Amino acid sequence: MSTLYPESGSRRLGWSLALFALAQLIFSLDLNIVFVALPDIGAELGFSAQTQQWVVSAYVVFAGGFLLLGGRAADLLGRRRVFVAALAVYAVSSLAGGLATGQLMIVVARAVQGIGGALLLPSTLSLINTLFREGRPRNRALAVWGGAGASGLTVGALLGGVLTQHFGWSAVFLVNVPLAGLVAVAALAVVPPDRPGGRRRFDLPGALTVTGGLTMLVFVLVQGPELGWATPAVLGAAVLAVLLLGAFAVIEARGADPLMPPRLLANRGLAGAVAVTFLYMGTFGALPYFLTVLLRTVHGLSPLWTGLAFLVPSVAIAAGTQLGERLTARWGVRATLLAGFGVGAVGTALLAIGFDAGSGYAACVPGLVVSGVAQGVTWTAMWIAAATGVAPGQQGVASGMASTALNIGNAIGLAVLIGVSNSVADDGRVAVLLAAAGMVAGVLLVAVAFRQSARRASSAAMASTRVDAAITKDSPACS
Repeated sequence: MSTLYPESGSRRLGWSLALFALAQLIFSLDLNIVFVALPDIGAELGFSAQTQQWVVSAYVVFAGGFLLLGGRAADLLGRRRVFVAALAVYAVSSLAGGLATGQLMIVVARAVQGIGGALLLPSTLSLINTLFREGRPRNRALAVWGGAGASGLTVGALLGGVLTQHFGWSAVFLVNVPLAGLVAVAALAVVPPDRPGGRRRFDLPGALTVTGGLTMLVFVLVQGPELGWATPAVLGAAVLAVLLLGAFAVIEARGADPLMPPRLLANRGLAGAVAVTFLYMGTFGALPYFLTVLLRTVHGLSPLWTGLAFLVPSVAIAAGTQLGERLTARWGVRATLLAGFGVGAVGTALLAIGFDAGSGYAACVPGLVVSGVAQGVTWTAMWIAAATGVAPGQQGVASGMASTALNIGNAIGLAVLIGVSNSVADDGRVAVLLAAAGMVAGVLLVAVAFRQSARRASSAAMASTRVDAAITKDSPACS
């Protein structure tokens, strides 16, 4: 599979990858920085323990709902163009979040940030997947990109702790404004310009129905435990969710240019990766929330010390992303994902030991290290799986499909686990053990979904690596 930008030099590709990694850092930072500040936001703006998760969920729900449209926009309007526009949306919505004075304003600002994320994540992924050849060059680029995202956990937690403690919670939003602006300007100078493309239309009805349906679904999961599952508001939202998601399925089946082309799901590797990303964020992705509850509520740490405590899992995750690239090259996608979910389940179960007021932070470290490395390994391997065997012109929508599952998995997983935790009146131990059980389910999912497709993908990747080794001597643009 050739690059779409053969004229790009290796140095320019290197700078482009650095910007993509920084953009992923911003994306990850923007999600994780809020966790540390969440108790302060909830206290000042009057959120309840159950509803304050909307500061997080508004972001991931709108990101998940619009990611398919963001992926298609990257394919049709141009990847660099959408990448820069996404960063501009990030900057403006972050400014609004920092200036918020009420619950509605901050939730709306987070929703708009989610739309920015819906444009940013698939455009970044599709740029990587088209600038770097399938096989070793792309796998290495995805490992660098994934490592930057993992470091966002450290930077977000540390920066969130420092800013919240010394400048107040609004600073965790305002810090994004200069960061996103600088990356947007640099992208215009470094990232190769978009190639002209054919005219195709957007599936706006599909985007609206899937976003509305998923928003109603998460509303049911978030508000059901607090309001009661049989209340009119919750039942009405559940019915609306079913109708909207049903309408989305019909639109996609009949549309000329569907937001989520059903034929892409015939790619078993992509279909398996979509399922894996959903389960990944519903399990691994929910852990930072409960770790924050543990550190601030159970162990009584300040925002700054909470941020410092995130250093251990963040370093472990970053190391795991690099290990994931090497393991995928040696073992293949299927075996690497099996190891990631299996070891992650063990590490997460160990982490539950630390949910004891008398145990101390040291009791959490073994679980944080083991689960963190496994999380990083799984992260890199699942994105390699999602990009393998997809045509260059469909990389944007394929990235959008996998990214949608990622964000919606986070919203639904977080809502379910918080609901379970609140219903049993503990500080998160039961929810963490349930996340470990979800990782065991991930082992079963990978064993079934990648039974045949992973062998073909691994063989193709090895062949591509051999071809790349020969071509690199004459083509520095793809090294």
